[in-house]
Amino acid sequence: MNAPRTTFVVRIRRSGLGVLAWLAALAFALPLAWMGLTSFHSEQDAATNPPSVAAPLTLDGYREFFGLDGGASPWPALINSTVASLASTLLVLLLALPAAYALSIRPVKKWTDVLFFFLSTKMLPVVAGLLPIYLFAKNAGLLDNIWLLVLLYTSMNLPIAVWMMQSFLAEVPVAVIEAARVDGARLPTVLGRVVAPIALPGIAATALICFIFSWNELLFARVLTGVVAQTAPVFLTGFITSQGLFLAKVCAASLVISLPVLAAGFAAQDKLVQGLSLGAVK
Repeated sequence: MNAPRTTFVVRIRRSGLGVLAWLAALAFALPLAWMGLTSFHSEQDAATNPPSVAAPLTLDGYREFFGLDGGASPWPALINSTVASLASTLLVLLLALPAAYALSIRPVKKWTDVLFFFLSTKMLPVVAGLLPIYLFAKNAGLLDNIWLLVLLYTSMNLPIAVWMMQSFLAEVPVAVIEAARVDGARLPTVLGRVVAPIALPGIAATALICFIFSWNELLFARVLTGVVAQTAPVFLTGFITSQGLFLAKVCAASLVISLPVLAAGFAAQDKLVQGLSLGAVK
C-alpha cells in the first residue's frame, strides 16, 4: 500500500539533491565564467558599475599579459612555477610513499603520535616562519633561487601527503605484499611494483592536490624571489596598480595562470574521485 508513496518520496529527495548539486556547481562555475568574460572586455567596460555584459570583446588584456604590447613576458614565471610545482610534487611522492607505508602497512610504534606530529607542523602560520626562512636564505645565498622554493613546497606539502597516503595504503591487501616478500621482493620493489599500482588513484589524488598547493603559493614566492625565480602568482600581482584600471588584464592573467591547474584536474578527474573515495567504504 505504501510502496508507491515511498518511491515517490525517494524520487523527490533525489531530485532535490540533484537540484542542490547543480546550484552548488553553478555557484563555483559562475565566478570563473564571469572572470573569463571580463578578461575579453576593455578596461573601461570592465570597470563600469553595474558591469556591462554586452560590451564589445577585445584581446587587449591577453596581449598585455603575454607582453605583445612591449611589456614583460610571462613565460619565465610560468616555467618557474611549472618547475617548482612538478619537482616538489615528485619529491613529496618519493618521501610520502615509504612514510605512509611505514605508518599503515608496516606500522611503527605509536604511529598515531607520528601522524599527529606531521599534522602539528601545519599548525604554525606560514607568516610566523617567514622571517627565519628569509634570514636563512639570505645568509645561504639562496634568495631568488627556484630550488629554494622546491624545498619549501616539499616541506609544506609533505605532512598533507603522508596523511592522505596513509589512509590510501591502509586499503592495500597485506596478503599481496606478503606474497611479494615470499618471492624475494625487497622494499623498493614492493613499493614500486606492488603498492604503488594498487594505490595509484590515491597517489594521483595526492599528487594533484600537492601540485595545486604549490602552483597557487604566493607568500614564499613573493618574499623570497625577485626576477630570476619569479613565479606565475607573483607575476600576476604585478598587474595590480594603485593608479589606473587593471581589472580586465588581471582577469586575463588569472584565467591563463589557472588553466594548468584546471587542465590537470580534468585530466585526473577519474583518478581524483577514486582516490578521494578510497577507503570511504569498509
